[in-house]
Amino acid sequence: MTAADALLARALVEEATKKSGLLWVRGTGPARAMWHVWHEGAAVLVGDGPGEQPLPEGLETGSRAEVTVRSKDKGGRIVAWSATVTVLEPRSAEWEAAVAELKGKRLNAPDAEQLTERWADACRVVRLTPDEPHTDLPDGSLAAAPLPTSAITRESAPAALPRLLLKRRGRR
Repeated sequence: MTAADALLARALVEEATKKSGLLWVRGTGPARAMWHVWHEGAAVLVGDGPGEQPLPEGLETGSRAEVTVRSKDKGGRIVAWSATVTVLEPRSAEWEAAVAELKGKRLNAPDAEQLTERWADACRVVRLTPDEPHTDLPDGSLAAAPLPTSAITRESAPAALPRLLLKRRGRR
């Protein structure tokens, strides 16, 4: 890879990550979909606390992560890149700057006034610094089985339900 190719690849990683609202991040376990912000040359995530997204297994300072960036409009894979993980120390200068960006993107926070305090006390803020983009797309689909969850699907609706609902509408 030439120097120009490396610069173009880094620019692709930055622009795609900035514009995408969702990343797929894999540490040592399965990949998870994560909301993020792009801040000072890295993707920053918050999670592992009450009311926040669960972070993938194995995201510790000095470890490696694989990040896949999806298209915001079509949902397809744009680029994948390797990252060095850094867990930011709560209330440090780096942490404060990252949390200021994250707070602006956090939707539907139940406690907007105490958000940064909750993150400092009970959550982890993780910085994923890009190392190298993977420019070759895989041959396979990369589809994986859904992660186990406690959420369940209710039983299927009875066959007569549509007729019952239509009768009720007719009576009104």
